[in-house]
Amino acid sequence: MYTTYTDILVPFHDVDSMQVAWHGHYVKYLEVARCEFLESFNYSYQAMLESGYAWPVVDMRIKYIKPLRFGQRVRVQCALREWEYRLKIDYVISDAATGERLTKAYTIQVAVDLATQAMCFESPLVLRESLTRKLGHLPG
Repeated sequence: MYTTYTDILVPFHDVDSMQVAWHGHYVKYLEVARCEFLESFNYSYQAMLESGYAWPVVDMRIKYIKPLRFGQRVRVQCALREWEYRLKIDYVISDAATGERLTKAYTIQVAVDLATQAMCFESPLVLRESLTRKLGHLPG
């Protein structure tokens, strides 16, 4: 399994009057971590477009365990769970200092051929090649 970690500082503009991050901002934190995750094996969103594919998120689940607070440094772990037919990425948001688990989530993305707008029923070769270049083999 391939895993990356991204640290994020919860900013003031993301919190409410109780200094708790609004639940909708968690999606943004996952996106920041997912962008770094994809860039780590040279398949950023720009590379996706250049390869002729879009990868929309088609499913997402977030389990809020404990609130994120203003000024808290959190670590977002991204782990590749599936890649053959879709991208399923699992996330754990933890307190960066203590390691305490605060949130669990996953996203599922599918490849869409930009030329035909058709959903692909398996991941394109370019994804497999990017993973192999990074890892020396395909995960699994």
